[in-house]
Amino acid sequence: MCTTLSPRSPRLARLPDLTKVRRLWARPGSPSSLLGSLFGEFPGEESTIGGNGGRRKIGEAGGDRTKREWWYSTFHNVTTMVGAGMLGLPYAMAELGWGPGVAVLVLSWTISLYTLWQMVEMHEMGPGKRFDRYHELAQHAFGEKLGLYIVVPQQLIVEVGVNIVYMVTGGKSLQLFHDTVCWSCKKIKTTFFIMIFASVHYLLSHLPNFNSIAGISLAAAIMSLSYYTIAWTASLHKGVQPYVQYGYGAKSTAGTVFNFFGALCSVAFAYGEHHVAMEIQATIPSTPEKPSKGQMWRGVVVAYIVVALCYFPVALIGYWIFGNSVEDNILISLGKPAWLIALANMFVVVHVIGSYQISARPVFDMIETVLVKKWHFKPTRTLRFITRNIYVAFTMFIAFTFPFFGDLLSFFVGFAFASSTYSLPCIMWLAIKKPRRFGLSWWTNWICIVIGVLLMVLAPIGGLRQIIIRAKTYQFYP
Repeated sequence: MCTTLSPRSPRLARLPDLTKVRRLWARPGSPSSLLGSLFGEFPGEESTIGGNGGRRKIGEAGGDRTKREWWYSTFHNVTTMVGAGMLGLPYAMAELGWGPGVAVLVLSWTISLYTLWQMVEMHEMGPGKRFDRYHELAQHAFGEKLGLYIVVPQQLIVEVGVNIVYMVTGGKSLQLFHDTVCWSCKKIKTTFFIMIFASVHYLLSHLPNFNSIAGISLAAAIMSLSYYTIAWTASLHKGVQPYVQYGYGAKSTAGTVFNFFGALCSVAFAYGEHHVAMEIQATIPSTPEKPSKGQMWRGVVVAYIVVALCYFPVALIGYWIFGNSVEDNILISLGKPAWLIALANMFVVVHVIGSYQISARPVFDMIETVLVKKWHFKPTRTLRFITRNIYVAFTMFIAFTFPFFGDLLSFFVGFAFASSTYSLPCIMWLAIKKPRRFGLSWWTNWICIVIGVLLMVLAPIGGLRQIIIRAKTYQFYP
């Protein structure tokens, strides 16, 4: 299903007000009608995706969508893609070794950029058609019902899961900031810092859409580049540590293999932001003369350059300086100067605030649409206020109840991240574009699909082992 934008459409000719009219994704009574309603616009209100959910004729003025340029996609992509968890890239390099580590870094960057290019190209298929959400493109490729069943569960797993991880990361970074600047103060439980971090989202979550959080996303992108720069420059200043070793740290072959799997997936998932790519592109205006894919692709390229400037120096310099003794957060390995480490942790907090908001937007859209279309609630601001606060409270509760949620995420999200980033775009490209069999495009896509499937298998294995190993040390409400 997609947005049909031709001004000659007889259906459009009968619509008196395009900005407040819903087009149902599935007919009443259809088995897919519930899933089909998940990502529509919020009736009577501005959608969480773009100015009006992208549902506007090509070239039609109005809404914030006409003002968006390529740099909006740049900082939205940077904020979504760059994760504070990637401060553990040196640790992943220690588990992979120099050769495999560098190869995985480069391959992940290259393949994910290629699959994101495919999604940018497929956003507009044919005259007057835009797929403003991931599931719309999947419906076009696989059929109305199957496309929904394939994409929507994966998006929910990824978006809700990473929101919970952002809660944990934000709270723990606040705690590290507090403990660094006030080392003699009484220790405060992580639970309370997570609650403090969540309080910000009780306010920001009521901003209506992607366009309204552009400033937050820009600040988050700048902060991400800042704390990664702090990490690798401070490491470089510290110098190579005495007796540094670059061999595998595990004492058994099985430990080395499982650690390798875990690190492989950590690096591979560093570029997983495809689950909101279509929604980001939906905020960019499009005309027949100047389609949105040009602006979006320009922003994506700049974003990937920024991401490379974050990831590669941290991973390579951090491993070179500390070897296999590096901590899973390089800021902990640095330790000093205290003021710089505190500043970096505060930058992390600002960044994950923006990341949480971007990942939460499609979920807000889903919840509000289901309540209005399926349960017939009135589309009021009161409904939005209640539903979004409940969602923030839910992610906060899971975060401080299971602060080790990152290990669980590596087990469950492995399925969704690998598919939505590496496999699914290529499968849809083959289904829609139908490249020549055994040609370059055909082989390239099948190689990416195989890599994605392998990651879907290896990620849960590494995550499950981490859960088993750390189970004895897990603490609830620490």
